[in-house]
Amino acid sequence: MHLGSLYTAAASFLDARAHGGRWLLRIEDLDRPRENPGSAASILRTLEAFGFQWDGEFVRQRDRIEHYATALRTLEARGLTFECSCSRLQLEEEIRYPGTCRERPSASGVPTAARLRVEPGYILFSDRVQGSYRQDVDAAVGDMILRRRDQVFAYLLAVVVDDAAQGVTHVVRGADLLDNTPRQIYLQRALGLPQPAYAHVPVLTEPDDAKLAKSRRSVRLTADSALPQLLAVFSMLGLAPPDSLAGAGLAQAWSWAVGHWDIDKVPKRLNVRVTT
Repeated sequence: MHLGSLYTAAASFLDARAHGGRWLLRIEDLDRPRENPGSAASILRTLEAFGFQWDGEFVRQRDRIEHYATALRTLEARGLTFECSCSRLQLEEEIRYPGTCRERPSASGVPTAARLRVEPGYILFSDRVQGSYRQDVDAAVGDMILRRRDQVFAYLLAVVVDDAAQGVTHVVRGADLLDNTPRQIYLQRALGLPQPAYAHVPVLTEPDDAKLAKSRRSVRLTADSALPQLLAVFSMLGLAPPDSLAGAGLAQAWSWAVGHWDIDKVPKRLNVRVTT
């Protein structure tokens, strides 16, 4: 975890607690070959060191593969998917998927991905931070991958299935996922699943707008600096922590922030530059 991920996690935690809600923890570890050993345990330790408390047992997506397979079979049975043999290399110059394999895979004897048939039309939703947002998913990306050619289920399918299964009513996350939200809503409707309320907080960036995760400030968070970093995050979320909190404990700092949380004070921008 780095300062940017702390910022987003704090926003979601505060919004849940301020409304008497539950804060759920999910480890999105579908892409096993790319997972760094011990990364999940490190994230859990960091969250605990910064005073986060989640409700119930945390969920690992790698343990829920059959649920994603069931959802995909449901869509297949309704004729809403097709198999696609196109490789990433074949599509690298395309702005959106051009529908190459909509009738049949363009190549035989090769692994195929499962794509959702996407029809033209706008998806419109009201974001609690960014305001009204709309996207023609077909024009933006075309038919979306639900299962990759290596048989790994896509984040799109997994997150939609898991949000519904966990009874998620509100999603608070970074604005780098704002354009992904209409695609999730499109899939939710195809599966007949409820649509949560969304809030996309700004992404923390360098003064030159480079993503903080790639910057010198993305050093690993440590318990030794938990309180000052947490107070800095509160300030960037539109709160104004009093000087007295600098000598307080984490529990007192969180209690103050929950009591003063107001999502309307979060900057209504896609990014916030970190200059300190």
